[in-house]
Amino acid sequence: MQKALIIGITGGIGSGKSTLSNKLRAEGFFVYDSDVEARRLQNENPIIRKQLVKLFGDEIFTPQGLNRSALAKIVFGKHELLAQLNAIVHPVVREDLIKWIKSHNNEKLLFVESAILFESGFNVIVDKVILMTASEAVRLARVVKRDVICPEQVHARMAHQLPDESKISRVDFVIHSDDNQPLDPKMKNVIEELLKIVPTCQE
Repeated sequence: MQKALIIGITGGIGSGKSTLSNKLRAEGFFVYDSDVEARRLQNENPIIRKQLVKLFGDEIFTPQGLNRSALAKIVFGKHELLAQLNAIVHPVVREDLIKWIKSHNNEKLLFVESAILFESGFNVIVDKVILMTASEAVRLARVVKRDVICPEQVHARMAHQLPDESKISRVDFVIHSDDNQPLDPKMKNVIEELLKIVPTCQE
């Protein structure tokens, strides 16, 4: 019985994680986007909703769902509140991720995109990790363009993420996402290496 190899994709804001994930999907691979699924669960999961209302008040939710911008303002720079928020959300996302893996376990490779793979503890779920990197200037330009925000706001977000230097020794592959060099060859080289180590076992 084949068991899927689970690969984490991580990296700082603007490092190219989503670009890699989209390219992998285009190649037919399944990718779990932790941020997207966390947003969905924050709106749909009754346990999360109840605990968020208890912690932040009823006004944190609108008829459209969780007011993420208001929540971000409340927890920004407040490490204790952020830790409490993560303690509410991360266990539910983790459970959802494990269910997703089980439902796709007939695949050879499964990918999990998470900016906070190590911070959330999701790294213990994956078998291998890809770190996406890019120069600060490239990352800054990408996020300013993507989110239509000022550079100061991007720098503030960067300051709350672990630097690449602290992750490199803990990952298996590093892909430098430079806008002047195509990403596809680098991605395909990593896929080739991963396919060589896909675990198989007999029932």
